[in-house]
Amino acid sequence: MRIVVIGATGNAGTSVLDALSRDEGVESILGIARRRPGLEVPKVTWREADVVDDPLEPSFRGADAVIHLAWLIQPSRDEAATRAVNVEGSRRVFDAVARAGVPALVYASSVGAYAPGPKDRRVAEDWPTTGIPTSFYARHKAEVEQILDRFEHEQPDVRVVRLRPGLIFKRGAASGIRRLFAGPLLPSPLVRRGLVPIVPKHPRLRFQAIHSLDVGEAYRLAATREVRGAFNVAAEPVLDGEELARLLGARALPVRAGALRAGADLTWRMRLQPTPAGWVDLALAVPLLDTAHARGELGFVPARSSGEAFLELFDGMRERAGMDTPPLAPGTGGPLRVRELLTGVGAQPR
Repeated sequence: MRIVVIGATGNAGTSVLDALSRDEGVESILGIARRRPGLEVPKVTWREADVVDDPLEPSFRGADAVIHLAWLIQPSRDEAATRAVNVEGSRRVFDAVARAGVPALVYASSVGAYAPGPKDRRVAEDWPTTGIPTSFYARHKAEVEQILDRFEHEQPDVRVVRLRPGLIFKRGAASGIRRLFAGPLLPSPLVRRGLVPIVPKHPRLRFQAIHSLDVGEAYRLAATREVRGAFNVAAEPVLDGEELARLLGARALPVRAGALRAGADLTWRMRLQPTPAGWVDLALAVPLLDTAHARGELGFVPARSSGEAFLELFDGMRERAGMDTPPLAPGTGGPLRVRELLTGVGAQPR
């Protein structure tokens, strides 16, 4: 098989390359990214391209599958820029897949595509994908799901798979995730187990996570097996205030949702951190995922727990861990990062 991976240098993308490179049935992999990385992976050839305006069809010709992962979370203060990549870029990828005659398309959706849902039970893949209105990330994910609905209707011969994972963590993504969500003012010495005094606790502040390498395996299965449709992907257990407090040796402190949102909004408006309040809304609103379909149809079972994935990321932030790609480079999210402070926290793309 020849597989093209778009957005191959990020958190999920590097893990997808790892999984595909170890598959004996995959002969070659084309990794597409805006900036060429220093990372070398067996079977992988790199090509620089931007989904916004570069020609994609020539890169897709002859491929057995295209895995589309490219997505912008920053700049959070410029939705026109993020939407150009997330929504219009995805539309261009899908159109190029059709024109190039690629038989399979695997798209990186998310739990964030779902409408508000329950936190005391799990929902299957038929839960509405209308997003969370106050989250630009969720709005974009929901819009792309609608575009993909039309694509499937118009291109019935293309095998389309959508993966909807929970939060994706690994040590190698620590610097990148820190920059995207915490910014340069988080003191590294405080990011240590036993030094975090409290963890916020709220009945709806419950979420699911999965190790990035496990997500990479899920994408490998989606690309190489004759499956179609949507798959929820997450590990156990559900992470909430009590579980995070146990993992970190902290105390779970009950908080009001309004206080969480107000704190995020104030610090974002003051440019102290890059995460707008819509992310709090998303965390409180998205449902818990039932992953039975992925286990049964895709044959996917995570090898690591959600707690293991979270602790690997947490320890990696303290150690400023990363990988040799532009989005994940070590130190990109370090303390007092001068360039980010000068341009405005949350104003720079990845």
